[in-house]
Amino acid sequence: MPAPTATDTRPEVRQRAEAHLRALVGRDDAVLYDDQWAAISALAVDKRRALVVQRTGWGKSAVYFVATLLLRAEGAGPTVIVSPLLALMRNQIAAAQRAGIRAVTINSTNIEEWEPVHEQIRAGEVDVLLVSPERLNNPGFRDQVLPRLAATCGLLVIDEAHCISDWGHDFRPDYRRIRTLLGDLPDGVPVLATTATANARVTADVAEQLGHDVLVLRGSLDRESLRLGVMRLKTAEQRLAWLADHLAEQPGSGIVYCLTVAATQEVADYLRSRGHDVHAYSGQTDTAERLELESRLAAGDVKALVATSALGMGFDATLGFVVNLGAPQSPVAYYQQVGRAGRGTDDATVVLLPATEDRDIWAYFASLAFPREELVRQTLDVLAAEGRPMSTAAIETRVELSRTRLETMLKVLDVDGAVRRVGGGWVSTGEAWPYDAERYARVREAREREQQAMLDYIATDDCRMHYLRAQLDDPEAARCGRCDNCGGLTLSTSLSEAAVDAASERLARPGVPVAPRKMWPTGLAALGLDVKGRIAEGAEEGRAVARLTDLGHGAALRALFRADADDGPVPLPLLKAVIDVLDDWRPRVSAIVAVESATRPTLVGDLVAGLSRYLQVPVVGSYAIVDPAIGPGRGQANSAQRVGAVSRRYAWRPAADAPPDVLDGAEVLLVDDQCVTGWTLTLAARDLRATGAAAIHPLVLATTG
Repeated sequence: MPAPTATDTRPEVRQRAEAHLRALVGRDDAVLYDDQWAAISALAVDKRRALVVQRTGWGKSAVYFVATLLLRAEGAGPTVIVSPLLALMRNQIAAAQRAGIRAVTINSTNIEEWEPVHEQIRAGEVDVLLVSPERLNNPGFRDQVLPRLAATCGLLVIDEAHCISDWGHDFRPDYRRIRTLLGDLPDGVPVLATTATANARVTADVAEQLGHDVLVLRGSLDRESLRLGVMRLKTAEQRLAWLADHLAEQPGSGIVYCLTVAATQEVADYLRSRGHDVHAYSGQTDTAERLELESRLAAGDVKALVATSALGMGFDATLGFVVNLGAPQSPVAYYQQVGRAGRGTDDATVVLLPATEDRDIWAYFASLAFPREELVRQTLDVLAAEGRPMSTAAIETRVELSRTRLETMLKVLDVDGAVRRVGGGWVSTGEAWPYDAERYARVREAREREQQAMLDYIATDDCRMHYLRAQLDDPEAARCGRCDNCGGLTLSTSLSEAAVDAASERLARPGVPVAPRKMWPTGLAALGLDVKGRIAEGAEEGRAVARLTDLGHGAALRALFRADADDGPVPLPLLKAVIDVLDDWRPRVSAIVAVESATRPTLVGDLVAGLSRYLQVPVVGSYAIVDPAIGPGRGQANSAQRVGAVSRRYAWRPAADAPPDVLDGAEVLLVDDQCVTGWTLTLAARDLRATGAAAIHPLVLATTG
């Protein structure tokens, strides 16, 4: 920091800054940390760019709120905060209003408020605008609103700044648009980037993207309130039982993090059955319900939310514990989640209950990485050949990528200048685009190292806080004296027989609904298929034994469907589960049709034969493979491609001794081994209904959704 001069106003500015801080936190004795003042001074006095890497709960939001008040008093424009956490936005708006800051937000949940917000900004009635990162890639916002904000904003804040870097654990391509925003800012507009979870590599990458002469303030990442522990239990039943027996012992209210949406629902249901006041929370939870649940958790009105990583609380939430049922795929991601606890309390408990299936879930998320070069080139060629805007749905019919991966890739290409998002879709710019294979390989290798580091955290007998801080390259990492390895936390290993039995019963209960497809994907005409709109001749709601990600039968199904698993009869426990599903479901069926499998013919054949014997219903034919040149998983990446592949691969084939009208009026049990996209079942149902069947009831062993 420059030394004060005779005309330096820093002492007087600091007094005003601390007055604002006291109004913000509601305490007359509040003072700024030295690093908080260093950041505020850099922004409000020197008009510099700064990167603040400090632990969760340190007070990073106080830096940008206080700087905002100082800059607004000088006549500066509103502060623009880019943040991916909707829950955090809501808490920050409430905190800002307590300090007299007029704060508003534009995000995916308040579309009806966008125009009034724009009017308030134009009228100078807004001090802080919080923007979700996906807005930055919206054509209208990018071309009309963003330039105006860049020209008039007084401070740009990038929250969760590790998302900028593809080295980070939570890279988001929408954040890459920030580089454009940074380039459009007039000289002298200060910029603040903040994060609690960045190692040295990510810190350097973010600082480089912020530009030259960036002040980097990196503090100790120790969380003195946290007591870390790991409880290693062999089975899912034991892990659920431990939660049921010991959740009430955890201090205050908290979060039970799960790796999948399905697990949040399953675990919350079980814990409620054991008398705990808990609720499931994920990105699929209705917006109004999410707001209510966040409010109740912050107020301590529930014991816990059983949540995915979609739950990110603001700085003023006081939580007494975090339990992770399943390990995140990196120590950095784990540190971010456990940092939700202990912000407003001297003592908080953090427990990790790792599972063997964690690595399967990590592998699934890894499969969503940046596509291979040939798929990127194919997409660019499709756009160039079209010569006009193409929607994502239209591109799907030409490129075998899922909607999510295609959107992510296009956003990266947009920021890199190879494509552009416009009204009506995407267009090619004609600019050359280099595929940085070396960097993508290094990122992939870094992810693999992080996963191994997470496994090492679980196994270590060293201080757990020291381990996490070292993974974040904290130079002050030291033994904490508070974790289970340091002797500061003792976790009970007791499991009640009642809780284990109840968990076993819950996990052994098979049966997951398989919802029928309702609408055909758009753009099928480009594949020569004359279908569109609502699916008129579809299937009824079906059943699966379990999801592949489920805690109970999911483990047996994952083993059964591993790529290197041998084909064979249905294992007896799964066969019993199928019978239990049928007994609970009780569909009326008069015929059975098998979906033929090239990879597991014995499994499907054994399942169909067993069902025929049990139900006393004949197997009347199969949805047979008529074009084996089209591989089993062809087109699975997106709906349009999958419909095209299944249409060519399969056709109805009656049994050799079946009469021509065997399906007339039949109630068909349609049997397959897995439901991945649902399109094989949908097309089979359409073809069987066209042959005379009255209803189609799908039954599969496993579903991925």
